[in-house]
Amino acid sequence: MEDRNSWSVKDEAILTDLVTLMNLSDEEKQALAASKPQAEEMAPQLINAFYERLLSHDNTAEYFGGNGMVEHLRGTLEAWFIQLFSGNYDTDYVNSRLTIGKTHVRIGLPVRYPLAMMDVLVEYGDKIAHMNGNAEVTSRAFRKLAALDIAIFNQAYENTQLDHLAEVVGNERLARRLLTK
Repeated sequence: MEDRNSWSVKDEAILTDLVTLMNLSDEEKQALAASKPQAEEMAPQLINAFYERLLSHDNTAEYFGGNGMVEHLRGTLEAWFIQLFSGNYDTDYVNSRLTIGKTHVRIGLPVRYPLAMMDVLVEYGDKIAHMNGNAEVTSRAFRKLAALDIAIFNQAYENTQLDHLAEVVGNERLARRLLTK
C-alpha cells in the first residue's frame, strides 16, 4: 500500500482540513447564528434528554462520579450545544471539540457512546432549524456541524490509537501501514 496524502496532514492542519471539507457557506453560518436564541432556549430540554438517557444506561452511567460531576457536565454540554449556533467555525471551534474528544479518550469512554448520543443532538438541532425562517438551510448546516463533531471525536480516538501503536512499532508510517492491512 502506498502512502496517502491525508497521512501527512497533522496537528492544526487536521482541523483546517475538516473545516474545509465541511464547506459551510456564509448563508449557512448566518442561518445558524440567527438560531442561537432558540438554541439557548432549547438547551435545557436537550440536556435533560441527553443525561436522562446516559444515566439510565448502566454502561454509560458508570462514567459519572459524585461531587457534582453531572451538574458540571450539564454546563459543558449546554455551552457545546449553543456554540453550534455561534456562526463561527474556525480552528478554535474545532480545537474545543477535539478537547472534548480527548477527554472522552482519557476517561476510557468507548467511542460508540458519544457517537450514539449524537441523535439527541440532531433531534434538537432539527427542532431549532424548523423554528427558523430558513429551515432548509439551517437544518443542512446543522447536519454538517454534527458530522464535523463526529469526525473530530473520531480523530481524537484515532490520534490516541496511532500514537500508541507508533510508540510500540517505532514510527507512525509503519503504524499506519499496520492499521491498513
